[in-house]
Amino acid sequence: MSNKRNPIIDPNQTIVYQIRLKGHLSHQWAEWFEGLTIMLEEDGNTLLTGTVVDQAALHGLLKKVRDLGTPLLSVNRVNPNQADAPIVKPVLGANNQEKSDS
Repeated sequence: MSNKRNPIIDPNQTIVYQIRLKGHLSHQWAEWFEGLTIMLEEDGNTLLTGTVVDQAALHGLLKKVRDLGTPLLSVNRVNPNQADAPIVKPVLGANNQEKSDS
């Protein structure tokens, strides 16, 4: 394993991750995953998206997922300007109510 830095990765660049979980999380989890957007996907899964400051913070998020007991489907680093967002239903924070489709 090399100790050389990857010249393609800028340490000042915003790093955004998408963490996909099996099943829908209710709005009560918004506070626990502070700073991440919780989106409910039409296929029944949940997508957590947000800025992660470093690898330690990413591992902290993954520990929360583990502690939640929900199956982890994927973890992807994405371009902050990525235009092709999935079709999802947002979950609002604890002070707001979940939007209904009716």
